[in-house]
Amino acid sequence: MRMEVRVCKQCYDGTHGNPEKTAITRDVVSYAETIREYKDLIGLDSLYITRVSEGEPGGGETLPAIVASIENDQIVLTDTQLTMEDDDGNILVYPEPEDILEVLSRNLDQINERTRQDVGVEVSEETARILGI
Repeated sequence: MRMEVRVCKQCYDGTHGNPEKTAITRDVVSYAETIREYKDLIGLDSLYITRVSEGEPGGGETLPAIVASIENDQIVLTDTQLTMEDDDGNILVYPEPEDILEVLSRNLDQINERTRQDVGVEVSEETARILGI
């Protein structure tokens, strides 16, 4: 299985002026970095983290799937998403931060079941609220 986490670089850096989205975006990246470190324990072949700048087309580094929506009669590409490809070639795309955090936290739970180390990520209040922790 391959995974790619794609986030808005400006949201990650905090330059969009939305502290809640910045906190959640940073937590998504922290989860992904931790999972990438232990990926072999849960059978992941790879996990890529892509930071997309505003105005970039934002194609996936490894998994070429982009979620789009229509806003004010304009096509808008999603700047944050989790894309997964299973061993059968099926591609799943999670565009909602809540779903991304849920999937990543479940992966971290699986890692913790397979190791004696305490593998965790310190998360913001916003993420803790979303995950109910």
